[in-house]
Amino acid sequence: MGALILGLALDAAVPAPRAAELEHMVRQDCGSCHGLRMTGGLGSPITPQALAGRSADDLVPVILDGLPGTAMPGWRPLLTEDEAHWIADYLLEAE
Repeated sequence: MGALILGLALDAAVPAPRAAELEHMVRQDCGSCHGLRMTGGLGSPITPQALAGRSADDLVPVILDGLPGTAMPGWRPLLTEDEAHWIADYLLEAE
């Protein structure tokens, strides 16, 4: 998975060390609601298959601002736009 991190880090202008932190965040923080395999739990599934037809541009606002009326918080206080885009790309391309 290291090559995937490096490729996404370069594409989204996120340094490789931060990309590793973001991957950990997705697995642990996002995984606490969306399931450790991202197949759903309190939150909906966020696997590439579940997100088919969505683009990173669709997902970035959800990551940054959350979904009102749901348990999905906004992560804007902790993430930059580039980092949210990296996460969206990661979710769409993760194996």
